[in-house]
Amino acid sequence: MAMKRSGGGASSGAQQAAKFLGVSVLSGVLLAGLALPAVGAFGLAAKGTVEGFDELPANLKTPPLSQRTIILDSEGGEIAKVYSRDRTVVPLSRISPYMQKAIVAIEDARFYEHGAVDLKGVLRALNRNAQSGGVSEGASTLTQQYVKNVFIEEAGDDPDKVAVATQQTIGRKVKELKYAIQVEKELGKQRILANYLNITFFGQQAYGVEAASQRYFSKHAKDLSLGESALLAGIVQSPSRFDPVNAPKEATKRRNLVLQRMADLKNITPAQLAAEKAKPIKLNVSRPKSGCITAVNGAGFFCDYVRQTFLQDPAFGKTKEARAKRWNEGGMTIRTTLDPQTQKSVQKSITDHVYQGDQVATAVSIVEPGSGKVLGMGQSKPYGFGKNQTQINLSADHAMGGSTFGFQPGSTFKPIIAAAALEEGKSANQVYSSPYSMPYPSEIEGCKNTWKNGGDTLTNENRSEVGPYGMAEATAKSVNTYFVQLLEDVGLCPAVKMADKLGLTLTPKNQVPAMAIGGSQGMAPLNMAAAYAAFANRGTYCTPVVITSALGPNGKPLNIPKSRCSRAMSEQTAETINTLLKGVVEDGTGKEAGLSGRDSAGKTGTTDERKAAWFVGYTPNMAGAVWVGGAGDEVEMEDITIGGVYHAKVFGGDTPGPIWRDAMGGALENRSAPTFDMVPGIDTGDSDKADKKGKGRKGGDSGRKGNKPGKAGKPAKSGKSGGNDKPGRGH
Repeated sequence: MAMKRSGGGASSGAQQAAKFLGVSVLSGVLLAGLALPAVGAFGLAAKGTVEGFDELPANLKTPPLSQRTIILDSEGGEIAKVYSRDRTVVPLSRISPYMQKAIVAIEDARFYEHGAVDLKGVLRALNRNAQSGGVSEGASTLTQQYVKNVFIEEAGDDPDKVAVATQQTIGRKVKELKYAIQVEKELGKQRILANYLNITFFGQQAYGVEAASQRYFSKHAKDLSLGESALLAGIVQSPSRFDPVNAPKEATKRRNLVLQRMADLKNITPAQLAAEKAKPIKLNVSRPKSGCITAVNGAGFFCDYVRQTFLQDPAFGKTKEARAKRWNEGGMTIRTTLDPQTQKSVQKSITDHVYQGDQVATAVSIVEPGSGKVLGMGQSKPYGFGKNQTQINLSADHAMGGSTFGFQPGSTFKPIIAAAALEEGKSANQVYSSPYSMPYPSEIEGCKNTWKNGGDTLTNENRSEVGPYGMAEATAKSVNTYFVQLLEDVGLCPAVKMADKLGLTLTPKNQVPAMAIGGSQGMAPLNMAAAYAAFANRGTYCTPVVITSALGPNGKPLNIPKSRCSRAMSEQTAETINTLLKGVVEDGTGKEAGLSGRDSAGKTGTTDERKAAWFVGYTPNMAGAVWVGGAGDEVEMEDITIGGVYHAKVFGGDTPGPIWRDAMGGALENRSAPTFDMVPGIDTGDSDKADKKGKGRKGGDSGRKGNKPGKAGKPAKSGKSGGNDKPGRGH
């Protein structure tokens, strides 16, 4: 009997012999001539397959084990668990003793007697492989298996790297052996066993014994019974073949073999063996619950936005690869900005007004002015892969998982034009003739080029909309011709720069007069909500953020991205816009969106052919955007039923408006109701004249009827370079 050393294993002399003979056998360096002269005939030392043993790095670089990441809302409630591999690392003290004995019995019965290599096992394998003429049996110890699993873990989801980590070559076996010797020396048997049980794959997407115990039995690994432990230990050799869910007969045979091995090793009594073999497999399966598809309260796309933020923001790693690696390793706890009350209100309003199976969809985003925190995000087509589900975040721009081109914002872009004009010194009482129909200006100065008209015209929504109008009345009625005349007076560049300051950057080809009525570039609801939040925040814009803290697997805080706030306009301009847009919800196209008992402001929008309808609005403490339309911008919303309600024509005020009202109302319930600082002396127009022009008509958010429309779902047409861009459809 070999002498034992502290912690198990052979004496130092036997250990060195094992090292020498193991290296010789597996590398073929000394095998042919010294240690085992006959082994050369076994074909294990093929020329060119062995990497020099002494040239291998001395230390095995063990990657952190990938684990579940938990995403929490702002109050600490769980939104979802996400993982690359479902694993929860636990110490040996939290693993059933039965499980520890079972895995050793079936995988490496002499684990506590040998060092990194089992000499008896090697000789037995060599003999059987020689008889078969191939590699019919391995001789890997549990330590070597652990090392191989480390290689596989390091390979991640890269199929080429996984193939290299598992290839049956002498070179890989030599690496495996050298690192196994190091691991035996540095860790000792108990830590090796714990690491092995935490890293190995048990099938059914479960990595590590804790995840496997939860998957098959819905219990912790420390509570596994004898029979359950034997079943799990048996799975490891071939997780698909011995899968107890899909192959219970094979799994039962394998479990019984494990029990027999345990009895042979005196780990259990003959009576226990007989009793456990007689029992049928009894599972209590918990299906995998991973990813944003499992998020609560319709927060699947918010969850995905968190993931996108992590993968794209340099705060989490200097390179894309570094961020992806950290995300896949997981084990983090990420606390977010999602407000449970707001999210529940958003989701309820969505389901009340738009059905999942409707021809069109809606997306809602709510942010906090002054902080950029995203408080709620939802849509009627939920996150998923089935019918009437999608993986496209309709609230976000393309870079963050949203639609390719966004959605034309229609008349909700008019306040940006008004803000630019006010910053340029225009009066809030500026009056323009605002005819029902007019040509676009012959030319307008841009940031780099002068735009020239090729004969395009635009109209207002109704023939009764004929000026003159001042800014307040034109805003309340959403008069197209007023805002194009205003843009002509101010110039394209100030409006482009104002949009950019509000996070609504326009590409050069979309810097055209049609932007005055939201008819050029598509926008995302979250970006529109953040832009309007600057009005509520007295002119300071803050970039949207979704993460407030993140802890790594070691419990240490990670750096997180911060909202970047900057002044977009003067306080006077913001307060003037607040005054104008408060009139929209009080006595304009947004009356159906108005909130009772608190100040609110906003703007409706409907695009050409009614392919999108919007309401973007805010109170002093929340800003939200609602979009309704076809996910591909392909549905003309006329003669249509949405949420069980028939619409001859959809307007921003009659469909998105009530969604916004109910979402914001619930979000703000029992919360403070601050007021806007209003600007006195703004002329709202003659009431008698306004009545004649259709004041209070349903959904009169204009923002339509331009010429030269772009293709559905894409930015509007632009002309050739050199200052000849043509306007897109007027919205």
